[in-house]
Amino acid sequence: MDEAGCGPLAGPVVAAAVQTSGPLRIPGVADSKRLPPGLRASLAEEITRQVDAWAVGVASVEEIDTLNIRKAAALAMGRAVEALPQAPDLVLVDGPWPIPIPFPQRTVVNGDAQVALVAAASILAKVERDRIMVELDRLYPGYGFARHKGYPTREHLLALARLGPSPVHRLSFAPFRTGPDPRSFR
Repeated sequence: MDEAGCGPLAGPVVAAAVQTSGPLRIPGVADSKRLPPGLRASLAEEITRQVDAWAVGVASVEEIDTLNIRKAAALAMGRAVEALPQAPDLVLVDGPWPIPIPFPQRTVVNGDAQVALVAAASILAKVERDRIMVELDRLYPGYGFARHKGYPTREHLLALARLGPSPVHRLSFAPFRTGPDPRSFR
């Protein structure tokens, strides 16, 4: 399993879990951050066809602001693995921290770059989070969520200076905690 969306200033954190009884053999599966969006989308379709099961879990902006991003990501991961139709024998978790789940697990630092199943989960999580951000762009026009997916790009920071935060911004994140100086966004 893996997550997407820990670094952005807006939107949920999304995790995905994939389950298979054998090795995953899909050419091109790699860390989602290293793949262009079109290839990620086509790989996601192939992954969902070839794995035995998959599931997605989401932690909301409110949960991120209440818990902190690391705990919210663990919550999303737990939701994803618990949504699988069958209990896993072993969960490979991307990153150094175990998550609170009732299944055996092993953490794999940089797992999305080393283990095909973790990379597949990273692709599904990223594709789902991107889909959510495109929808949030329709609900909150002017921020450019469909383009930058909530990351702190110049475009996004300028929109924040102009519009202020939306209901889907993570107010526990800098620059919101300290009160942004709109001049610093220019």
